[in-house]
Amino acid sequence: MDADAADTVAFDAPGYFRFYKSGKIERLNQSPILPAGVDEATGVTSKDVVLDADTGLTVRLYLPNLQEKPSAKLPVLVYFHGGSFLIGSAKDATYHAYVNALAAAAGVLAVSVDYRLAPEHPLPAAYDDSWAALRWAASAQDGWIAEHGDLSRLFLAGDSAGANIVHDMLMRVADSGGPNVEGAILLHPWFCGSTPIEREPPAVTMVTGMLWSYACPGAAGGADDPRMNPLAPGAPALDKLGCVRMLVTAGLEDGLAARNRAYHDAVAGSSWSGNAAWHGSDGEGHVFFLGKPGCEKGKQLMDRIVAFIAGA
Repeated sequence: MDADAADTVAFDAPGYFRFYKSGKIERLNQSPILPAGVDEATGVTSKDVVLDADTGLTVRLYLPNLQEKPSAKLPVLVYFHGGSFLIGSAKDATYHAYVNALAAAAGVLAVSVDYRLAPEHPLPAAYDDSWAALRWAASAQDGWIAEHGDLSRLFLAGDSAGANIVHDMLMRVADSGGPNVEGAILLHPWFCGSTPIEREPPAVTMVTGMLWSYACPGAAGGADDPRMNPLAPGAPALDKLGCVRMLVTAGLEDGLAARNRAYHDAVAGSSWSGNAAWHGSDGEGHVFFLGKPGCEKGKQLMDRIVAFIAGA
C-alpha cells in the first residue's frame, strides 16, 4: 500500500475517531484522564491497581463512604466501559464520574476495568483482560475487596461494547465453573450481525459490522461471530449464561434497540434458569445516560439499576 492510500480515511466517526486504510486510528476529543481519589460529590474513594505490568492491565476500585457502617460488606460490581473496543478508558472523566455515581447510588464496591484497546491490541485482548480482571476481583486479593466486599453478591455491568464484554464473561463463567455471578447488567449492549433484523436500520448493521471488523479483524463469521452476534446460527446456547439474574436496557431511539430487545427476548425465552428483566428509555439514544446523567430518563435508569442490584 502506497503512502497516499495508507493515509486515506476508511471510516470517520465524527467527534470520536477516524480509521485509516493503513489500520491506524486517530482518537478525537478524548475525555480527559482523571486521577483516583475522593469524589467530593459522592464521598466515594477510588484507587488504581496494576494487575499486569507487562500488558498494562489496570483496574480502578470505587469504595462508597462507610463512615456510618464501617464494617458493612458491599456487593462487588465489575464494570466494563464502552467505546466499540476502540476508545474510552476506565480512568477518563466520563466513566470516572459514572462509576462514582453508580457506586454511591447502589452501595457497591465497584471494580472498573481498563482493558487494552483495538486496533493496537485486537480482540480478544479486551475480552482476555476483562476475564483476568474478573477473576482477580473474585479472588479478593485486594484489601478493599477482602475487607468490604461480599463476593457472594458479585455483579457484572457494562455499557455498549462493555455490555458485549459482560455477555462474553458470562459464557466464560459457565465454561469455567465460576466465579459465581448473581447478576448481570447490560446497558445498551453492542451486538450486531451480517444482516439486519426486524426494525433494525440497515445502516446500523453496516456500521456496526465495519467497526467490529476493525476491532476483531479476521473474525470467523465476520459480524456473525458469536461474540458479536449471540443469536447467530451455531452460537453457544444462551441457557448456559453464568448468572442468576440479568437486566438488559436500551435507549428506544437507538439503532441498536431492536437487537437489544431481541437479545433479551432470546435469553428470556431460552431454557436458562435465571430471570431476565428489560428496561427501555423512551426517546433516548445510545448510552445517553453517560452524556446527561442528570436527565429524568437517566435518573430512572439509575433507579432501575439500583433496584436490580438490591434484588427487585
